[in-house]
Amino acid sequence: MHELAVTQSILGVVLDHAAKANATKVTKIYLVIGDLSSIVDESVQFYWEIIAKDTLAEQAELVFQRVAATFRCLECQTVYQLDGQAVFCPSCGSSRIEVLGGEEFYIEAIDIET
Repeated sequence: MHELAVTQSILGVVLDHAAKANATKVTKIYLVIGDLSSIVDESVQFYWEIIAKDTLAEQAELVFQRVAATFRCLECQTVYQLDGQAVFCPSCGSSRIEVLGGEEFYIEAIDIET
């Protein structure tokens, strides 16, 4: 259910930027979402269709770009992506890891008409 609050935040940012650009319509919103962010694309889309109604962004297409979970082993320095549920290093089996990517969540771009 946290996608509702996230989607409301997206709409607020989009409408703020659209107003500053004197937009008449928002056509596309490009979202970057890391696999570790726990954001579900379908839920965001569902809430978007409800809360964007009667706004400049009502017909905007949401474009989701997923970023894979990427880790670095602090023991052997191997960089790898999440494979299934295990985050252990595939080279040495260590659980001492650093997250390099996959926690992202941001609006990359907004297409508008003026």
